[in-house]
Amino acid sequence: MLWEPISSVVLGLVLSWVALRSLPGRLPSARTVFVTGALGSLFGAYLTHSTVGPGHVLAIPVGAVLVGAVTLSLLIRPRGRRPVRSVTAQ
Repeated sequence: MLWEPISSVVLGLVLSWVALRSLPGRLPSARTVFVTGALGSLFGAYLTHSTVGPGHVLAIPVGAVLVGAVTLSLLIRPRGRRPVRSVTAQ
């Protein structure tokens, strides 16, 4: 039971590293990406484990990677545009 959270965090960190290497200018700081990837994968493992049960060895890491990838995709910024600031923020 202990290997599931550890492996999901490791998968999230690997997924974050791949995202940082493939999208270098479109993500926030590396620290934010690594934390988001690890926590997203951990939540994905928990969600998958709660849904399918404890006997599915391959489904839980797959669910962890899928939820981690979706969570990391929320961090991607648009290409080539500067962030738009409101008038009151300036």
